[in-house]
Amino acid sequence: MRARYGVPLGIAAVGAAGIAYAAGIETRSFRLRRVTVPVLPRGMRDLRFLQVSDIHMVSGQRKKRHWLQALAGLRPDFVVNTGDNLSDPEGVPELLDALGPLMEFPGVYVFGSNDYYGPKLRNPARYLFEKAQGRHGLNGNAPAASAVRNPWEPMRDAFDAAGWEGLTNTRGRLKIDGYEIAFTGLDDPHIKRDRYEQVAGGPDPDADLSIGVVHAPYLRSLDAFTADGYPLILAGHTHGGQLCIPFYGALVTNCDLDTDRVKGLSTHRSGGHTSYLHVSAGCGTNRYTPVRFACPPEATLVTLTPHP
Repeated sequence: MRARYGVPLGIAAVGAAGIAYAAGIETRSFRLRRVTVPVLPRGMRDLRFLQVSDIHMVSGQRKKRHWLQALAGLRPDFVVNTGDNLSDPEGVPELLDALGPLMEFPGVYVFGSNDYYGPKLRNPARYLFEKAQGRHGLNGNAPAASAVRNPWEPMRDAFDAAGWEGLTNTRGRLKIDGYEIAFTGLDDPHIKRDRYEQVAGGPDPDADLSIGVVHAPYLRSLDAFTADGYPLILAGHTHGGQLCIPFYGALVTNCDLDTDRVKGLSTHRSGGHTSYLHVSAGCGTNRYTPVRFACPPEATLVTLTPHP
C-alpha cells in the first residue's frame, strides 16, 4: 500500500508546500528592482524616480505598508504610481498611510481597474483560457455584473492635495531641479477607458523629457505612444505573471502583451520608432488570489541617464 500511494502523496505534499510558500512567504518578500534607461538629453544630470504599481492594498497588510513607507529613504527625484492601488474598499486609509512618505516627493499617477472596482472571486485558470481566446478584461469579455465600486475619489483627492499630477487621459508636467519632465497618461485600457485621441500629438517640444504612462500595457496604447515618438513608456498591471515557472517565466500577462516583456525593461517598436518600455511586476495581488511564485513583489528605482 505504501508503494501504491507514496508517489501521489509525495506530489500532494510538494504542491501543498508550493502553495504555502507562494501564499505565505513570496507575497511578503518585497524587492527593489534597479533599472537604468538612457533617454535624457546630453548634458543633463542623472535623474532617479521610483515606480510603484499594483499595490492592491488590503486592510491589515502591515509589512507591505511599512515596506512602502521605507522606500522614501531612497530619496527619488519623483514618483510614478501606475495604478491598481486597492483590493479592498476599506483599504484607502492604509494605502494613504503607506504612501504618505512618498507623497512628500513630486509625483504623477494613473489609475487601474482595481482603483475603480473591487475584485471578484474567479477561477485563476480563466486567465489561461482567456489568453488562448484572445480575451482580456473588457477587451473581448462582457462587462462585469454587480461590480463593487471602490472609493477612489478620496484617494485621488489625497494624491492631488500632495501635489501629484493625475494623468487620466491628460498631460502633466513636473519641474525637477530646473528640468522640465512632461508626462502623457491614459486611463486603464483593461476596461476600455483609454482615450489616446485626447492626448495625441507626441512629446512636449518644450520639455527636457516626455514619458508615456498607462496602467495596462495593451499593444494599442504602446503602439500609439511609440509611433508618436515617446522615448519611454511606463506600465504595470501584469503582476509579472504572478505565478511563473522557474527557468521558463510567465504564462500570462492579463493583456495582449507577450510574456517575454511581462516585467522589467524592454523595447517596443511602432511607426518607425522605438521606445523603451518598463513594466512593473507590482507589489501586491488580488485579495482572492494572494499568491506569487517565482515572481516576488517589487518596486523599481529607475535611473535616467543621458543618451550615449
